[in-house]
Amino acid sequence: MSMHISAAPGEIAPDVILPGDPLRARYIAETYLTDVTRVNEIRNAWGYTGYYKGKRISVMSTGMGAPSMMIYATELCREYGCKTLIRLGTAGAIPEHIRLGDIVLSQGISTTSGMNDYILPGHYSSLADFEMLDQAYHLAKERSLKVYVGNTLTNDHLYVDDKLEYCKQWEKYGLLACEQEGVALYTAAARFHVKALMMLSIVMNMYRPEETVPDAVKESGLDSIITLALDTLLIQKGE
Repeated sequence: MSMHISAAPGEIAPDVILPGDPLRARYIAETYLTDVTRVNEIRNAWGYTGYYKGKRISVMSTGMGAPSMMIYATELCREYGCKTLIRLGTAGAIPEHIRLGDIVLSQGISTTSGMNDYILPGHYSSLADFEMLDQAYHLAKERSLKVYVGNTLTNDHLYVDDKLEYCKQWEKYGLLACEQEGVALYTAAARFHVKALMMLSIVMNMYRPEETVPDAVKESGLDSIITLALDTLLIQKGE
């Protein structure tokens, strides 16, 4: 039995979208799913199950930070047998040329987190499921979405004195975006042999800090990336 998810066995679908914010989870469920049931509300980590174009899909909020993501990703896989996980999040762009609203698909993850330091006698590299990454990329290109694929940063150092200089150090090595949960998602997926992909909508860039995306837009104005995630799940094999 899950410690942090109150859903009964069978109430969570094998395919799950994982936004961080419960308001985003509610928006996705109420806007895109039919026959929706709320299956979790412990700690206000709202979870829903319904149908998208006939496919049974769940949406589960995960909170902020790698430890929180690890809890939900682990329990969804271990206790509920979930097979496909897509993190649908927001992020800060690292290179100057990436604009607000662009989409980053995380191929691999670098991190300042110590999340994986105890797992193996070395430094574990967290990677996306290639098939799902490839499918999402081609769907995005077909829809003329501005999409990038590459290495991203799961960062515990949210508050640094000079954020622009900090980003420039990562930019030298080709990193595309910075967020806080991805390394835990990909690590849990590897541990339980399930498919995972992180999709990020860019909501800030340190080169242009005056450009911001309002919080309301972060939760309900991400329709292009939401439908990209849903349609990527739609073509996965499974239930």
